[in-house]
Amino acid sequence: MLRGDITRAIRRALMHELAAVGYGRLSIEAVARRAGVGKTAIYRRWSSKLDLVLETVVAAAGNKLPALDTGTLRGDLSLLFQVVAHALSHPLASQIIPDLLAEAARNPTIDETLQQVLRAQQQEIGGRLIARAVDRGELPADTDLDAAVDLIAGPLYWRLAIARTPLTDTYLDTLVEAVTAALTADAAVPRQRDGSVPG
Repeated sequence: MLRGDITRAIRRALMHELAAVGYGRLSIEAVARRAGVGKTAIYRRWSSKLDLVLETVVAAAGNKLPALDTGTLRGDLSLLFQVVAHALSHPLASQIIPDLLAEAARNPTIDETLQQVLRAQQQEIGGRLIARAVDRGELPADTDLDAAVDLIAGPLYWRLAIARTPLTDTYLDTLVEAVTAALTADAAVPRQRDGSVPG
């Protein structure tokens, strides 16, 4: 097996093992056995179970989404929700994400890494979506990016990773309309603040 093939086999085995037993019961031995390699092949690439998990999860989370530019805010939201819902509904993701979020409450390194990766991904995807809507005149230029991205990303992560409730086409359609309405309503659009506290 070529070096790149071994690395891919280890990462694939790690994801399956993590989904099957969770981080707490995960062992390098089991990952090596599932990948069909020796433990030394893993330790040559990663110094510990934690390094293996974080590097693999970060790589998986960093996979680029296709361009989401339909020409309208509503269309972009609809496509984004469909793509994210499909990705997070995958059996591996639906098992791994809740487990890692629970582990993050006990492990500061996992918590910090997940926060950085998830926030960066949300900002990249949501930021581009909001920027296009501003360019098209659908949203005001002073729309608060952080609040808007939280409004876009929050419901899907909550439903899939925390509540673990199945998504339906009807729910996604309702969510698209609700988020579009919230972002475009004059009185409800989150604005950038200057940091001052009202007296």
